[in-house]
Amino acid sequence: MDETARIATRLEPPVHRQRSLARVQGTPWLLFILTLALAAWLGWKAFGPADNGDPVATSLLAFEKQNRLTVFSAQLSPVVASTDSRLFGAIKTKQVAVIPARVDYALDLSKMDRSRMAWDEAASTLSVQLPPLEVGRPNLDEGHAQYLREGMIFTRDAQDKLTRSNTLLAEQQATAQAANPVLMGLAKGAAKDAIRQNLAIPLQVAGFGTVRVEVRFDGEPAPAH
Repeated sequence: MDETARIATRLEPPVHRQRSLARVQGTPWLLFILTLALAAWLGWKAFGPADNGDPVATSLLAFEKQNRLTVFSAQLSPVVASTDSRLFGAIKTKQVAVIPARVDYALDLSKMDRSRMAWDEAASTLSVQLPPLEVGRPNLDEGHAQYLREGMIFTRDAQDKLTRSNTLLAEQQATAQAANPVLMGLAKGAAKDAIRQNLAIPLQVAGFGTVRVEVRFDGEPAPAH
């Protein structure tokens, strides 16, 4: 094990060595549900109660109330190392840092239109095709970062250089971690659950009864029936 790995092991809390870096954070779905239910009811009133209106139009009206929806958040702990050399290599300093970071995954609901939805009246099923999930820029919590230095910090400029380098490396590493298939799968699953739950309720409020909502992302095959 090299020196950076041993330093990282000392710095990183044991809990991070035993579980995934990702953590689902609570989202205020209740407010979202109420907003969509109200929008569905307004849509039902607009189209008239005789035939309950158009379920696709009702769903699109609900989406118009939420332009962007954060569906998942991951807590990451990038471990990075930077070095600084002064006086032709006579003075060398190494700084290892563990910088907590949060990455949000969101849906741009403004991209939803009628072409992304289909209603099967016989099966009471609404099919929804979502645009690609958007991964936000990592939000680094440098106030809770942990540092370990080896060597001599000769000047303030050297210290600032090491810190800037660690910050840049941590952001790059967090971005790469956020895009890994496991986290993307969790985020997509959370997005599908959110859309499924929060469209079924407004449609029920609008008078369509128990509705099945099938959700997929661009590029994913449609469910087999």
